[in-house]
Amino acid sequence: MTVSFVLEAVVVLACIVLGTRAGGVGVGVWGGVGTFILIFVFGEAPGEAPAAAIAIILGVVTAAALMQAAGGIDWMVAMAAKVIEKRPRQITLIAPLTAFLLCAGAGTGNVVYPLLPVVYDLSVKNGIRPARPLTVTVVQSGIALAASPVSAAMAAMLTLTDVAPYNLGLAQILAITFPACVIGIVVTALVVNRMWKDMDDDPEIQARIAAGALEAPRDDAGGTASSRLTYTARGRNSAIMFLIGVAAIVLFGIFENLRPSYLVDGETVRIDMTNTIVLVMFVVSAAIILVGRPKVASVPDQSVFKAGMVAAIALFGIAWLTATFIAAHEEYIVSTVGAWVTDWRFLFAVAVFLVAAMTTSQSTATRTIVPIGLAAGLPAGVVTGMWAGALGGVYTLPANGPQIAAANFDLTGSTKLGTKLLDHSFFVPMLILSVSTIVAGAVIGAFF
Repeated sequence: MTVSFVLEAVVVLACIVLGTRAGGVGVGVWGGVGTFILIFVFGEAPGEAPAAAIAIILGVVTAAALMQAAGGIDWMVAMAAKVIEKRPRQITLIAPLTAFLLCAGAGTGNVVYPLLPVVYDLSVKNGIRPARPLTVTVVQSGIALAASPVSAAMAAMLTLTDVAPYNLGLAQILAITFPACVIGIVVTALVVNRMWKDMDDDPEIQARIAAGALEAPRDDAGGTASSRLTYTARGRNSAIMFLIGVAAIVLFGIFENLRPSYLVDGETVRIDMTNTIVLVMFVVSAAIILVGRPKVASVPDQSVFKAGMVAAIALFGIAWLTATFIAAHEEYIVSTVGAWVTDWRFLFAVAVFLVAAMTTSQSTATRTIVPIGLAAGLPAGVVTGMWAGALGGVYTLPANGPQIAAANFDLTGSTKLGTKLLDHSFFVPMLILSVSTIVAGAVIGAFF
């Protein structure tokens, strides 16, 4: 181990910590500072900037924000609510699975927000402790982005694995992450459904009802929750256009021959998935403008757009930093760190989990740790499977919007944010989900 390696590693870790403390775009800013130090102070060659991942994020976020401006997310949430209402007694399982499909299709975990009051309402009406479905519905969004063709995390992952010698494209990634996530959600829902006391047996909840601070469960109260969720025809049409685009991306990923090819120096080259995703999303954006007629000027104000831009900036800085560091010390990383993760593969998952917990960003955790796992010699399929589950670490601390929203919607008080950082209601469900998904993903990924 050289002195320069140690000093540069300290710089990388310090910038990650400082970026985490700053939050948001601060992650990218400090990543850029670290890259500056490695290049201008230590004399390292610049690593490859994540231009492809940024291009994908910009294309997807543009389409998703237009869809949101047209009311498309309102339609998607209303449809998801109707699915949940069909089997209210199984809400602890049905709600997170439905939310998972919603998050994977939209490419963002923010779509769970309007679902939370629906989940709470149906839980209370059926005498089910709201914390059970609410916690699983929230934490699943941590891993759902690993099964989304249009998420920032998937954009980052594709640019790392869809190249030689790994050649793990979108279709292969989804074939690993999608079933692994579903298995993790089902296992978590079954376990969480037996956690905590039932509403009828919880003295705190019963005391609130007795004091008049909380209404007793009533099957006839206020009609169905989904009936109170409104959407427009334009919103529906824009969402359908977006989902058609998602389906097209998946098809192009599975069937390479559908993608156009061109000649380069006499050789036939097929267009890659980065360009495919960006181009499809621009076509989808135009279709949404035509059928949804959103106010284009309002697109920068949409929550999806803001979250996407923050993710892009954070990803750019931190990914450039890690790429520069790894390129400078790849031989040492392969010979030493490679031996560690080969002997104890779970260390890779732990590293992704911890970075996700510190940065609360799936895409940042992806670009920070996945290159190290691949450079160290871990099979790409196993890396992908463990990566999916380890992203659940974003909900380690009770500081994320969906966690706070769920706790506020739960008037019974059963969903708690805690007072000691790790004593919140989401922590155990998050651990169960992460571990079960990591195990399932590693097993499935071993076949790729």
